[in-house]
Amino acid sequence: MQVYLVGGAVRDALLDRHVTERDYVVVGATPKEMLQKGFTQVGKDFPVFLHPKTGEEYALARTERKSGKGYTGFVCDASSDVTLEEDLKRRDLTVNAMAQSAQGSIIDPYNGQRDLQNRILRHVSEAFSEDPLRVFRIARFAARYTYLGFTIAAETKALMTEMAQSGELQSLSAERVWQETKRSLLEGNPEVFFEILASVGALQTWFVELESTLSVSIATLKTSVQCQNIIAAEQSTDPLLPLLIRFTSLVVGLNDSDVEQLCNRLKVQNQVSEVAILASKFKATLLQTSIEKDEEASNLLSLFNGTDAWRRPERFSQILSAFTPYALTQSNNWEYRKQEVISALNAANSVNVQDIIAKGFKGPQIREALNTEKLAVIEGVINVQPHE
Repeated sequence: MQVYLVGGAVRDALLDRHVTERDYVVVGATPKEMLQKGFTQVGKDFPVFLHPKTGEEYALARTERKSGKGYTGFVCDASSDVTLEEDLKRRDLTVNAMAQSAQGSIIDPYNGQRDLQNRILRHVSEAFSEDPLRVFRIARFAARYTYLGFTIAAETKALMTEMAQSGELQSLSAERVWQETKRSLLEGNPEVFFEILASVGALQTWFVELESTLSVSIATLKTSVQCQNIIAAEQSTDPLLPLLIRFTSLVVGLNDSDVEQLCNRLKVQNQVSEVAILASKFKATLLQTSIEKDEEASNLLSLFNGTDAWRRPERFSQILSAFTPYALTQSNNWEYRKQEVISALNAANSVNVQDIIAKGFKGPQIREALNTEKLAVIEGVINVQPHE
């Protein structure tokens, strides 16, 4: 039995990047031997085991043969005579197909170190095309390593294009595509993920709505990275905020019905989709600088009612933060406008429904009177002068 460190840990160590997790491959062992050593198997039909002390993953060396569509259509051979080189050959990129022995020596049968030095993301073999999820995975790696000068090899990009044209991407689950998308959005250059997908024709299956507004999405995503420090202080109390900002930046240029359609297709979690849909729906109001006081006040009241800012102030705050990158690409006065919106909301929140009831209003009249008074106080605080 021989154990090797494999994949991302080897790659990132060679790039002097922080290694966050370590995976191992075990050559010459059987499931029975792993269990006898105290390892816990992850799923009875999959040859991956958790170390009894560290919890790290140890996978038996294996080969895979395509047997059906999608990323699950494989027959796996994890017999004890599978070699390390055979196991590494089934991996996606040469830079991910390296191993390190317990003594520290690098095993590199597919020239991953050379591609690291040349900053190339290159597929290991033609078996790359058997797993359609790799189109998204490689685009994610490009988004992660662009800052180091990495590009995708021409032959790999051509293979990704063939895979997109084959229709195989449709066989993927929404959960897997969203997972790759979510991770890509949080990389240093999230826009690269979507630029790569567009260049290989892979937007059409899962992100068709973005095709017509891609340039806006790219510009807004870049801005979301640039202004990250502005909103970083809020992350300590709202760990979801980075994802909210990046995803909203991606889709806010669309109309709200297209955003909703995209979110439904990807099965985006409600906390994220709600903010993105509402930011898109009310983007004109959020950026509005109307001369007419009554029109401006009415639009703001519709914004507060439509987002339920009264009962969900935390979500409204998320909307403003998530909308910031797009607003900065559209206006030089966003910070002023943002404070104006907040002041109007604070003023409207000062209206007490009990005071209205005390005046004798009943039933549907209460809501009407409440809106009338909120409208009046909003008119009292908004700036009616246009600001260019």
